[in-house]
Amino acid sequence: MSVTVEHDDHVLLIGVNRPDKRNAWDLATIAEVGAAYDQLEADPSLRVGVLYGHGDHFSAGLDLAEVFPAVVEGGPGALAGTGEHDPFGLWKKPVTKPVLLAVQGIAFTLAIELALASDIVVAADDVRFRQLEIGRGILPFGGATLRAPLQLGWGNAMRWILTGEEFGAAEAHRIGLVQEVVPAGQQLARAVEIARLISVQAPLGVYGTLANARIAQRSALEGPAKEHLVQVLTELIGSEDAAEGVSSFLERREARFTGR
Repeated sequence: MSVTVEHDDHVLLIGVNRPDKRNAWDLATIAEVGAAYDQLEADPSLRVGVLYGHGDHFSAGLDLAEVFPAVVEGGPGALAGTGEHDPFGLWKKPVTKPVLLAVQGIAFTLAIELALASDIVVAADDVRFRQLEIGRGILPFGGATLRAPLQLGWGNAMRWILTGEEFGAAEAHRIGLVQEVVPAGQQLARAVEIARLISVQAPLGVYGTLANARIAQRSALEGPAKEHLVQVLTELIGSEDAAEGVSSFLERREARFTGR
């Protein structure tokens, strides 16, 4: 199993456990995280979820060698897994209970999109964020293009999405991607501490608050922009630049893009 699931009273701890791969998400990981979200939703004793990564890094992103062909065949919904709830809250139903994220070390691509889809993010001071799809000839398809301009501000979103550059904890906190920064090694404990505080509040009040806030968010996420994302991703995946971007990543070299 590439994901650990642990009950901590009313809190469900979901840990991605592929440290030898820097916690890159393959199809099995996607399915197992989705199943854990289904468990969080279905179990009335569980009130809050915490998603984290075992080891030194939260995640290096997708395991492209395995996941990219699935995206080519099935579209961006391949990120949603096989269960009822999508951890990215975009291609299937979002879980109706609060989810906190604890991030450290490398936190690339999907890590940013999970942070945007989560309710509270606690980051270690050694975290390294990077939205690097632009360097692979494609675009983010887990919600960054939809959520980041709304949640972080247009310029803050474009600054990092369009350059593919790396940024750290201080910048992530400045733009609102993370809510707290703690010394490396303390991020999970702090996230669990906040989750426990939420878990002892009135559950119906918590769920109602979250549901009401998400109505406003969903009105912005659904519609032409989401439809356009599917369309433009399909076009980009079939381009020469996308093939070059993925090949260069797998071959660990600089990409040579031609605009075709």
